[in-house]
Amino acid sequence: MNQVYLSDIPRLFTALAEWCACLVFIRRRPLRVTGPRLWAMLGLGLAVQCLFLCLTDGLPIPLWLPCMMAAVGLMFFLIAACCNIPLTSAGYFTACAFLTAEFAASLEWQLYSYTRHRLDIQEGTWSAILLSLAFLAAVYLGVFQIIRRLTGLREDPPSALVFRAGELCPPVVISAACFLMSNLSFVYSNTPFSSSAIESIYNIRTLMDLAGVAMLYAYHVQRCELYMQRELDAIQNILQNQYIQYKQSRESIDVVNRKYHDLKHQIAVLRAEQDPQRRLDFLDGMEEEIRTYEAQNKTGNSVLDTVLTGKSLYCARHGIELTCVADGARLEFMDVMDICSIFGNILDNAIEYELTIQDKKKRLIHLAVYTRKDFLVIQCENYCEEHLEFQDGLPVSTKDDGAYHGFGIKSIRYTADKYGGTMTIHNRNGWFEMNIVVPIPVV
Repeated sequence: MNQVYLSDIPRLFTALAEWCACLVFIRRRPLRVTGPRLWAMLGLGLAVQCLFLCLTDGLPIPLWLPCMMAAVGLMFFLIAACCNIPLTSAGYFTACAFLTAEFAASLEWQLYSYTRHRLDIQEGTWSAILLSLAFLAAVYLGVFQIIRRLTGLREDPPSALVFRAGELCPPVVISAACFLMSNLSFVYSNTPFSSSAIESIYNIRTLMDLAGVAMLYAYHVQRCELYMQRELDAIQNILQNQYIQYKQSRESIDVVNRKYHDLKHQIAVLRAEQDPQRRLDFLDGMEEEIRTYEAQNKTGNSVLDTVLTGKSLYCARHGIELTCVADGARLEFMDVMDICSIFGNILDNAIEYELTIQDKKKRLIHLAVYTRKDFLVIQCENYCEEHLEFQDGLPVSTKDDGAYHGFGIKSIRYTADKYGGTMTIHNRNGWFEMNIVVPIPVV
């Protein structure tokens, strides 16, 4: 075989591959900076990566591995500086980007070297340079476009993008093992796992890098599936708990209704007695309170009435003013558990926040249910003193373990999606607003 295969990948090509790989993974993450500042940071990252790899070219083999580790460190700093993600997550995406870059650079140089050898083009000529640039553009564009599409096929849950230290170990080990095995023949050819044949060396490097990329993608898919299943399980638990709360509220309200019913008979007996006018006035007031109680939360849907009455009693005990204007008859097409889930979670979230407000006069919640054309609209507003941060259309949890909270709102969105509807949230002018729009099925 011609010695043409002995040449290794130009360090400039490797630096460009590493930068492109970082760019692919940066674009789908929450950004720390945007606009000109982002592009300035990316440009600086490319310049530093190219300069470092070019300056460290030709160093002795003992220094080769530390230099590669430093190059990975530069990739990590670029991703961490551009993306608003935890450092552990930045480490995971760095491992994925590094192995992807190794595969792209190895594949490009192997195809170029093979083609140049078959065409008998001398290295260093203009023909060789143009051929290498053509392969560089084609292979890099193809590889990184495929990676971009693969990473864009899935809508990963935000909780799956928060890595703990233990979860970072598998991708780092996969990347390190594949990198070391793919380059072992370039460093030590006299081992059971390396080769001295040039063709085999190139094949081992490219195929090991490809296997590593495939393993990392499979790990990512499995991990996201696991987190999505955990979220679905948590949502199902919330649905079940809301239904249990509904049944408990139904039993409590039945008891209260019986008490008020008995009280009516007691009042009738008292009226038959000869009492002072003042006592009659007191009894009239009691009857008025009963009529007020019977009239409240009569929306036309017994399930919604039960949920609202239970929440209203809780709000009354804790100094929260809950007002409701609802046409509950429009909810007949919904399942009982879905009604419990939507309104139970809406009011639970609103109540939970209002309890944090010290001034009880500002503890305000307003719920409305109405129709607009062929759509059911559910709207809830509660007074909100702080400005909330949003991610993927949902407010970021202020609790310590944010990855395992916020399932109430996700459950509402899940239920709205079930009926072909949408959920939107706004935080403006001192109010937290949640709007659910669901198409009314044609009977």
